[in-house]
Amino acid sequence: MSDRRLPKPARTLLVALVLCVPPFYLDAFWLRIGLFSVAAAIGAVGLSLLSGTAGQLSLGHAFFLAVGAYGYTWLAGEPGPGLPTAVAAVLAVLLAGAAGGLFSPVAGRVRGIYLGVATLALVFLGHHLLLTADSVTGGFNGRSVPPLRLGGFGFTAGEPELTVLGVPFGAEERLWFLAVALLGLTWFTGRGLVRSRPGRALAALRDSEIAASVMGVDVARHRAAAFVVSSMYAGTAGVLLALAFRRVVPDYFSLALSIDYLAMIVLGGLGSVAGATVGAVFVTALPLLLTRYADQLPLVAAPGSADGAVGPTEAARYLYGAAIVVVLLHAPDGLHGLTRRLRARVRPGRRTGPRTRPSGHPPAHPSAHPVAPVRPEEQTP
Repeated sequence: MSDRRLPKPARTLLVALVLCVPPFYLDAFWLRIGLFSVAAAIGAVGLSLLSGTAGQLSLGHAFFLAVGAYGYTWLAGEPGPGLPTAVAAVLAVLLAGAAGGLFSPVAGRVRGIYLGVATLALVFLGHHLLLTADSVTGGFNGRSVPPLRLGGFGFTAGEPELTVLGVPFGAEERLWFLAVALLGLTWFTGRGLVRSRPGRALAALRDSEIAASVMGVDVARHRAAAFVVSSMYAGTAGVLLALAFRRVVPDYFSLALSIDYLAMIVLGGLGSVAGATVGAVFVTALPLLLTRYADQLPLVAAPGSADGAVGPTEAARYLYGAAIVVVLLHAPDGLHGLTRRLRARVRPGRRTGPRTRPSGHPPAHPSAHPVAPVRPEEQTP
């Protein structure tokens, strides 16, 4: 049987149409979960390219998200330059890339757990700066985020009034389509990088640094470039998170956020764009859903309760911590690898075992086709 799947352009168009449907049927709570999940997916793709494709461990991803979020807030706000918000968003992503570039000499020469410890310092340094640089960050209380505007269109409620198919579009509905567009761009660039020549060089570098250098791969330059690209993805995620939260505070960009991103890519599958997206949705949406339905779930207390029960955030960490253990034991390549193997088993027309002869034709006996004897070579006198 032949593979009857839709062509790739048709599948892409179908997925895009499906992603455009939620604003017409879901309320603001579910759209907000989707926005946070999409922002996390963009950042997770960047970390997956760094850790999964290039084989570099980073615990400082939260620092670059903070650079993107606070960079946009300061560049577009007051006090600050007060730039047009679209320009501020682009500059914030470039600023995160520049921060990664400043750290890239370290990333180009250090690997493994040593790079992880070095990037861990970025989180503590960044958190200290966010608390002390009051004129830029607002200190402990953070800053309000200016809404994004493109021309005369604002990504906030009522600027201008907008109704589509009888559904009034507020801030969440408008930001949803921006988030979907950014996610599509992330998928296109991320998959392109993985399949490109630099991506193959990074994969070779991950598998064997000596073999990659023998083949002509500049080890330090490729590692540094992967760190800069990952930082720009994190900056993009930080801008989208700031727009979705509408306020940035230092405590959000802590070490726990970096650990969450590591959990995302491990659950989804290292080096996989699709796997990073699935892991990001799971890790981001789970605590929000537990918070929403805490009063209906056993062993989970509502936020703010003082009875000593497990809160939604702690319960979510326990659950996806257990999920990581199960994935590492039974599917080391993550949920994406598990899905790929299951799809290969059920896909028609793909046979992995030895071919069988049609019924009615018994297998030939070895003696049925005698081999002609080999004549000895005659020596020339």
